[in-house]
Amino acid sequence: MRYQISGKQIDIGEALQTHVKTELEEILGKYAGRPTEAIVVFSKSGHEYVCESVVHLSTGLTAQARGVATEIYAAFDASGEKMDKQLRRYKRRLKDHHRARSQPVELSDAGSYILASMEETEEASEQDHTPVIVAETETKVPTISVGEAVMQMELSDSALLVFRNEKHNGVNVVYRRDDGNIGWVDPRNSR
Repeated sequence: MRYQISGKQIDIGEALQTHVKTELEEILGKYAGRPTEAIVVFSKSGHEYVCESVVHLSTGLTAQARGVATEIYAAFDASGEKMDKQLRRYKRRLKDHHRARSQPVELSDAGSYILASMEETEEASEQDHTPVIVAETETKVPTISVGEAVMQMELSDSALLVFRNEKHNGVNVVYRRDDGNIGWVDPRNSR
């Protein structure tokens, strides 16, 4: 497993890095047998330390957790507890969904754009009606089932997830509705 442990404008020592590796190995050893990469980023927000942890599993799933505390070790421990809880909650679903999967999830490259809000766009240009692109990044689009997509969305605590449906290889979207339920968009079925 590959670890990437870093700090944003703060120095993290060897002792903290060793603590992070040890604790993550313990958490992941209990619930996720095939982690491939762990990214842990420490930062400071006012008087508190923030720890953001992301673990990528070979099944294509990503678990994310964020912890905040007045001490850096406590911030990581809070993040670790949240990740432990997520993986414990989904352990059975992870096993059931991926038991028959013999190959890792296929990931496709895709562009991701952040557009300026309507107010910012109107202030910038009254005549030009094209939105301003604020940020552009690349992201991965997994080829998974709808159930796996819902589980991935819940694990990453996102509002939506774009994925390729493994049954017909079409692009689909699952999203969290305002009423708390999950919505699923499959353009293939709208004909």
